[in-house]
Amino acid sequence: MATSEKIIVTGGAGFIGSAVVWRLNELGYDDILIVDRLDETDKWKNLVPLRFAEYIDADEFLNDLDLYEPSVVFHLGACSSTTERDSAYMMKNNYAYTVELCEWAMENDIRFIYASSAATYGDGSAGMEDGTENLSSLRPLNVYGYSKHLFDQYAARNGMFERIVGLKYFNVFGPNENHKGDMRSLVNKAFDQIKETGKLQLFKSANPEYKDGEFGRDFVYVKDAVEMTLHFLGSEVLNNATGALANMRATDTRGGLYNIGSGRMQTWNELAAAIFKALELPPNIEYIDMPEHLRDRYQYHTQADLSQLREAGYTADITPLDTAVADYVRNYLVPKRHLGD
Repeated sequence: MATSEKIIVTGGAGFIGSAVVWRLNELGYDDILIVDRLDETDKWKNLVPLRFAEYIDADEFLNDLDLYEPSVVFHLGACSSTTERDSAYMMKNNYAYTVELCEWAMENDIRFIYASSAATYGDGSAGMEDGTENLSSLRPLNVYGYSKHLFDQYAARNGMFERIVGLKYFNVFGPNENHKGDMRSLVNKAFDQIKETGKLQLFKSANPEYKDGEFGRDFVYVKDAVEMTLHFLGSEVLNNATGALANMRATDTRGGLYNIGSGRMQTWNELAAAIFKALELPPNIEYIDMPEHLRDRYQYHTQADLSQLREAGYTADITPLDTAVADYVRNYLVPKRHLGD
């Protein structure tokens, strides 16, 4: 017997997934099926304040797809470790799982929105323009980025982007990432480090083109990333929605591959300054050698080209870095709150 949930969020207990559920709850929507793998981390705590109809393990879900008749699937579940070396696991979990889920969604006319990654751009030498025209020139630096890139290529080769949406998330930070261990953002790690030692360690540059702390990333607050993600719900979903969700404006774009970021590259020094400012402390930075295993696989500069996102109708302003860091630190890290608490 088919279930009635109209929105499915894979990775719904994880960082971006739980934030999407939180925002849907804020909009008065809780007809949601969460799909995930709960493990030995505390990511289950992300679910506690949220409202949703049902939870199911990711493997059980894939075995019983015929039970579900959603309007949209947000496929945000993946192994996101950029240092993972088990290539077979990464391909099965990130690539093959996505292929099967996407093909089912397309066969059943279900809107499919999935997480790709800025890691697909590698060192950025081939540019960071989204869309499908330059996919063949991209060279990811790790197997995580490659597993995401492989599906982007698969979808493009099979003409799927006429109907599905891929989102290339850049460096997302914010509440609900505590469970991510070494993959937590610098803001999260710095908060703990500064509390314990009074200072923050940053990597020295191993590239002569960049001074210590003067290389950086496109840092985007998770609340902004969620707004960009929900922009692609699609009018066919919103037309059947009730409450605040029905008042959202969504793009009429049927599909595509889009960057999700701030559109700015800001340095690690700038980010560190924002963290110390949020904590009302003077900056105290120590530069340490970059680990050998990262030197050949390190991105020194990422910056999302948001032109296609803007062309798709997304008009909201991006939260300034200082404002976003202050909100995260003061309203979530200090009081130890999750989204929805």
